[in-house]
Amino acid sequence: MNNQPFFTRDGEAFVPTEVASGPWDPQSLHGRVIIGLLAFEIEQRHGAADFVPARLTVDMFRLPKLVPIEIKTKLVRDGLRIKVVEAEFFSGGVSMARASCQLLRKTENPAGNVWSPPNWDVPRPADIAKPTDVRLGMHGKWTTRPIVGAMGTLGPRRLWMSEVRELVAGTPVSPFVRVAVAADFANPFANAGDQGLGFINSDVTLYLYRLPMTEWVGFEVVNHHSRDGIAIGECWLYDEEGAIGTSTVAALAQRKPMRNPAHRDVTMP
Repeated sequence: MNNQPFFTRDGEAFVPTEVASGPWDPQSLHGRVIIGLLAFEIEQRHGAADFVPARLTVDMFRLPKLVPIEIKTKLVRDGLRIKVVEAEFFSGGVSMARASCQLLRKTENPAGNVWSPPNWDVPRPADIAKPTDVRLGMHGKWTTRPIVGAMGTLGPRRLWMSEVRELVAGTPVSPFVRVAVAADFANPFANAGDQGLGFINSDVTLYLYRLPMTEWVGFEVVNHHSRDGIAIGECWLYDEEGAIGTSTVAALAQRKPMRNPAHRDVTMP
């Protein structure tokens, strides 16, 4: 990845670069990098090869500015089979977001068969041509290969997403960070309508039964409901080998919806 990273290091602090900005305020951070940085520090400080980060919940209650970030973590439970980690996101010394992560030790499945939904049958990313009619959008924060539908269209929506830059300079994107950074996309993909994106998500909950084994993360919208300016949206997540988990968001109505022509720019050819 030769593109500019989202963050550089300055001692214990993480300094945002200009590409870390979000769609609602160009002077604030994008939700994807908030979630990603919390996951990054949880994994760096408390991760282990024999544990899977089975659940990551991130509450985002303020929009951080493009100033140095500090992450503090706390190991709540360090058990033989279960670890629970809390992390807090500080921007300019003020708490802006927090995370809770549950890590489960790998073991063997119990005997017997359990029903699961069938795996999706879609083309692999390499078999889908790069779009030629979509502008480079959102500073090229990611690249996609559309499968069916598009953000804001009515009907099924599926696509592949891949990262194009490091989260933190000099550190390769791990499978957990890859899917954590991508998870925020569940909001625009599930909650955008034919008049644009009118909901800003206040949280993300990522459930994983395994980590992605390939660089592409697949999204399929499976739920959206809203009333009184409050929405929920959910996407099933995949890699090229099959299902890996889900990403669910809660969101609030924004006063100024993001129009589709501007937010449709989600592909980096």
